[in-house]
Amino acid sequence: MIEVRSVTKRYGRTVVVDDVELTLPAGGLVSIIGPNGAGKSTLLSIVARLLPADAGSVLVDGHDVASTPGDVLARRLAVLRQENHLTVRLTVRDLVAFGRYPHSRGRLTTTDEAHVDAALEHLGLTDLAGRFLDQLSGGQRQRAHVAMVLAQDTEYVLLDEPLNNLDMKHARQMMRMMRRAADELGRTVVVVLHDINFAAAYSDRVVAMRDGAVVVQGTPAQIMTPEALHAVYDMDIAVHDVAGAPLAAYYV
Repeated sequence: MIEVRSVTKRYGRTVVVDDVELTLPAGGLVSIIGPNGAGKSTLLSIVARLLPADAGSVLVDGHDVASTPGDVLARRLAVLRQENHLTVRLTVRDLVAFGRYPHSRGRLTTTDEAHVDAALEHLGLTDLAGRFLDQLSGGQRQRAHVAMVLAQDTEYVLLDEPLNNLDMKHARQMMRMMRRAADELGRTVVVVLHDINFAAAYSDRVVAMRDGAVVVQGTPAQIMTPEALHAVYDMDIAVHDVAGAPLAAYYV
């Protein structure tokens, strides 16, 4: 379980995360949605200890992320940042193997290799394992980074806008892979998304933020109402039932 307790983050006089209280049970896929500047990525970075909170605390299975030793936290929680620029030329397998560093310290065992193989297979990258990253499409590179995170073999996987720069087909593939990671691998996946329809279609739980605060949270059915979406996005959004699933229409 991830517990966010009264977490606040400021930059100067600007409050970007405002006294957030949040409990995310273990298991399933959670999407964090909201407009630009809502504090989604900042909150995720605080949970992942990429940023310090100015107030409050975050606990992962009872471990305070601010004081837990890095190697202990890295065996429980893995994160994929929004920006993943590399200055060295790596193969897909080399990149995915980095996910095993908290366990292997760079000396891969047969167990580590098995985790790398499993992550490559899960993301459909086995045939591309020997390719250099700069020889891949943007979607393939994104899958390789997600495979690296899965190879870390943690209970909790945090992904910051993994659909960035992906077209519709590859975005759908990515969401399906994250859903499978939750269902088949037993991971707790927490993902920051901009597309509310993807969030509704694939998530067990949705957390909606605005102006640094959690406005509403619940199941997709609870979030996907005109009233709730208006409170989050300050615009009129119609919600339709399409093949038994809620679909938000906000392009007209």
